[in-house]
Amino acid sequence: MKTIGLLGGMSWESTVLYYRLINEGVKAKLGGLHSAKIAMVSVNFHEIEQLQHQGNWDEAGNRLATAAQQIQAAGADFLLICTNTMHKVADQIQQTIDIPLLHLADATASRIVSRGISTVGLLGTRFTMEQDFYRGRLEQHGLTVVTPSPTQMDDVHRIIYDELCLGKVYELSRQKYLEVIDDMQAHGAEAVIEGCTEITLLVKQSHTSVPLFDTTAIHAEEAVALALKTSEV
Repeated sequence: MKTIGLLGGMSWESTVLYYRLINEGVKAKLGGLHSAKIAMVSVNFHEIEQLQHQGNWDEAGNRLATAAQQIQAAGADFLLICTNTMHKVADQIQQTIDIPLLHLADATASRIVSRGISTVGLLGTRFTMEQDFYRGRLEQHGLTVVTPSPTQMDDVHRIIYDELCLGKVYELSRQKYLEVIDDMQAHGAEAVIEGCTEITLLVKQSHTSVPLFDTTAIHAEEAVALALKTSEV
């Protein structure tokens, strides 16, 4: 079994989901008392969030790259960045380590394409929804990406940082997200990517008829498959 590297803490609420889903996935595959081999560094999200909103992505990337190097030194065979937004600095991180990075957007896009879907809505932080580092990666897989209106983006972004990253889940916010999902569907989206690892705390498939792609679950499943692919337990 390969050792999975987790770069977490952004936020710890979603990193908990990664840890649980990966261990549940290994147990489902191997049974008994099997659990995942994991090397993890969890950063202080307050520091990273401040750098995000200052636009100081280089420094944020430097700090995450240092953490990634620590994960590699701890014996990880490959790395997951346990957040969508900080894939903005994925290339910067990859340049500082020798182990491969399992890119969240690639894993998600492959799953969507395999379902025969060509147009997809994208929810996430404003950085993820607006900037090319994530949308462009999806488009490289042949997908057409639909995003919310500017006003809707404000609501989606605010709810992530002011509520979900703090573990707060409100019904009013769920209804706002569901309205945004319905609107993206009206603009051609066949499905919607929950492109922030906290969104699954708020909106689950049972809340909408629009197909949802949970990036956290997809990333975790791909990590388990890679960890178990060619190795002896």
